[in-house]
Amino acid sequence: MSDVLFFKVPQELDNERIDKAIVLQIDSISRNSVQKLIEQNAVTVNGKEVNKKYKVKIGEEIEVTVPEPQELDVVPQDIPLDIRFEDNDLLVVNKTKGMVVHPAAGNLNNTLVNALLFHCKGSLSGINGVIRPGIVHRIDKDTSGLLIVAKNDTAHVGLAQQIKDHSFTREYRAVVHGNLKQDNGTIDAPIGRSKNDRKKMAVTTENSRNAVTRYEVIERYNGFTYIKVRLETGRTHQIRVHMAYIGHPVAGDMVYGPKNTPTELKGQCLHAGLIGFIHPRTGEYIEISSELPCYFDNYLNKIKRR
Repeated sequence: MSDVLFFKVPQELDNERIDKAIVLQIDSISRNSVQKLIEQNAVTVNGKEVNKKYKVKIGEEIEVTVPEPQELDVVPQDIPLDIRFEDNDLLVVNKTKGMVVHPAAGNLNNTLVNALLFHCKGSLSGINGVIRPGIVHRIDKDTSGLLIVAKNDTAHVGLAQQIKDHSFTREYRAVVHGNLKQDNGTIDAPIGRSKNDRKKMAVTTENSRNAVTRYEVIERYNGFTYIKVRLETGRTHQIRVHMAYIGHPVAGDMVYGPKNTPTELKGQCLHAGLIGFIHPRTGEYIEISSELPCYFDNYLNKIKRR
């Protein structure tokens, strides 16, 4: 069944293109999706169809008909996994850089979920639906490192609650641009969807959630700083957004970094190197670490020689 979304154009969106106006009012939809809906005549202004270049006026009534999403058929695939811990309730995977965590339209195969479905023979928590079975938290495609996966709903609920309560330890290693003046620091700045680009996140006070990142300098190089980062919250792209916000974007970050970012990294130099949690069944505290991957080590060696 289709969803019908409705709003009246506020004063601040007067004379704005309709596709941009819609994404600024409806957080759950991308600009690209809106443009496709306009082409499909699923968007009306005061009951009339318009083209995507139409500019809205104050008080106009916008109606967007969003079709029900098609359920994707996610298949198990025999993809090697680097598993650092496993029992009947959960497992911890060391994800490689470049691997997508879960399928999406246009990218249904070769994801971590495809591999997990094969390895676990379908025994994964169902709380996040068929697209994200077992996935308690995510890391970006081009971020390497440790990720915890729940095999049943009881484990999933227990782990998710620890993340919510900030008792779940997540420690990263990163190389950032520039020389951080302080040896350690805390970035406490809310993160939400960027108004200018709905595919990006940004520090903003509008439609945002609190976000806290703590960092500690490990070593300084010419033009770069090697740091350890701990998350108190887990917002989308949090480390990348926060480090860019204070003027020290993560090296290799093609989204939040400078235009001349080092392309040989093929994505941000960011590794989830440690997680710690209380086992949801046994109550035991478990801490697992992961060594720096080759791409990270190679880049450190390169900037040491600068």
